[in-house]
Amino acid sequence: MIDLHYWPTPNGWKISILLEECGLPYRVVPVNIGAGAQFAPDFLAISPNNRIPAIVDHAPPGGGAPLALFESGAILQYLAEKAGRLLPTATAERYRVLQWVYWQVGGLGPMAGQNGHFLLYAAEKIPYAIDRYGAEVRRLYGVLDRQLAATGAYIAGDYSIADIASFPWAMTHKAQQISLDDFPHVKRWYAEVRARPQVQAGLAVGKELGRPGKAMDDGARRHLFRGTAAANKD
Repeated sequence: MIDLHYWPTPNGWKISILLEECGLPYRVVPVNIGAGAQFAPDFLAISPNNRIPAIVDHAPPGGGAPLALFESGAILQYLAEKAGRLLPTATAERYRVLQWVYWQVGGLGPMAGQNGHFLLYAAEKIPYAIDRYGAEVRRLYGVLDRQLAATGAYIAGDYSIADIASFPWAMTHKAQQISLDDFPHVKRWYAEVRARPQVQAGLAVGKELGRPGKAMDDGARRHLFRGTAAANKD
């Protein structure tokens, strides 16, 4: 059994989708990031960066003590290897997938997160920040569009954890003020991935929990955007 420490956000959806795709048994442990649950000592023990998602695998390959992991890219790779799915074993194909996973965790996710913050949540609208991150997100969509044009299918050719890493952030395209009509290959890929029953099941995980960012009070804003372990002792 795998414990999924989770809240329904793009990074959380990556893992719920992959678990559904792989058919691995799991249970959801909600981490209400709007209420500051990511700073609880028991969560920090498995996710020292105080971010979701994190997992604890109570039956890791080879046996032994439960294995705790944080950081979505590491979790995606671990679960794909455990299941023997969605990550090739041949060297060239494997790294073709992994480079796009790292592209997402190092580029698309952080830049889309900053763009969304300054567009939607920042109390002060700063034109330079909005222009800077908006332009970078559009550039990254262009990179993705060209890659999908080259493969004519999924990001690394066959459907893989590269697609599962990027798709949840593409889910936010409207909030990011990105029109998929400007990126026709992304639009085609997005529709194909979203139509997968396992993807729909993963997106539905924790739907009853709600989403941070809607009708935020000052406490939720602090936890999400200025929160640190020290700052949240007030």
